[in-house]
Amino acid sequence: MASIHRCDVAIVGAGLAGGLIALALRARRPDCDVRLIDAHHSVGGNHLWSFFEGDIAKANRRLVAPIISYGWDGYDVAFPAHRRSIGTRYFSVESSRLDRVVRATLPPEALMLGRKVLGASPTAVVLADGDRVEAGGVIDARGPADLAHLDLGWQKFVGRELTLRAPHGRARPTIMDATVPQLDGYRFVYTLPFSATKLFVEDTYYSDGYELHRSALSQRIGDYARTQGWDIAEAGREETGVLPVAMGGDFEGYWASGGNRCAKAGMRAGLFHPTTGYSLPDAVRTAALIARQSDLSGKALHDVTHAFAARTWNARGFYRLLDRMLFRAAEPAERYRVLERFYRLSPGLIGRFYAGHSTMTDRLRVLAGKPPVPIGRAIKAIGSSDARVGA
Repeated sequence: MASIHRCDVAIVGAGLAGGLIALALRARRPDCDVRLIDAHHSVGGNHLWSFFEGDIAKANRRLVAPIISYGWDGYDVAFPAHRRSIGTRYFSVESSRLDRVVRATLPPEALMLGRKVLGASPTAVVLADGDRVEAGGVIDARGPADLAHLDLGWQKFVGRELTLRAPHGRARPTIMDATVPQLDGYRFVYTLPFSATKLFVEDTYYSDGYELHRSALSQRIGDYARTQGWDIAEAGREETGVLPVAMGGDFEGYWASGGNRCAKAGMRAGLFHPTTGYSLPDAVRTAALIARQSDLSGKALHDVTHAFAARTWNARGFYRLLDRMLFRAAEPAERYRVLERFYRLSPGLIGRFYAGHSTMTDRLRVLAGKPPVPIGRAIKAIGSSDARVGA
């Protein structure tokens, strides 16, 4: 027999964005009755998220601290003509840890996992088993809406945990090793040392197409390990992803495609860095914003999340411009030169870029000098359209 569940806030989608909102509400509004709803049986799925210390405002670091799995005091990059170590702190979050923290923090009745959602409105969620959740407000965090509204390139990857028979000798992450053969666009290998003999190795591509050839990329991870002299004892958890890299598009059309009157968070709200595709910093900002609201009704939540997402989209036109240069001005096999040049700039500028807070001086510095792409194509890419809210 169908049941009706009532609560103050229902969060649809127990990924990173949804899990962080639940944690933020529990910390700031412990009296708020929350339901976290997802078709999967765990919070966060099968993912690893990473971020730089400067990506998170000091006021929000208490929210993130409990879910951090690993941290390092710096990172390395490597390109054919440039290698560098940068002393910015770097952190990673495992979905298994997010799951444990959410389960330990929320009361059991707050977790409605393994429950498929048929639809969501500003104040109700309909489940496939006939149950219904009625809430003061609903937040939809189920992943991307209709990406056809956006002009996109793609960042796609396969990552795998490797256990080695001998220490690997890596003290900190290599977030870009672009000395590898350049295939299917800009290719680099990303490496996180979890222990003396355990690594996470990811083969990543900035490509025009979103097709992911999982078996080929998995094979390249093994090939890369052998070139580093690593003897693999065991290949563990594997993760895949295809992230959007935004060059432009219709924000309002995208927002409406995910449910026009419903509050949204994460990728569904268009809240991801246009160049990296990463959503953790925006997910933290959204969670903190929602937890500060006195009015958690469906309309109020919609208005505050839409306004935040729209402001963020409009503020990031510079990154979309750079993405157009990367994808439309550079030949796929030469795209690495754009990143190689970028990583010769100051650590502060690089940090603000990843946080999405580039200053006007930063932007001028990035664009100054001879571009590492054909000038004519660079000018054409700069002049191409980038739809904005209200345009």
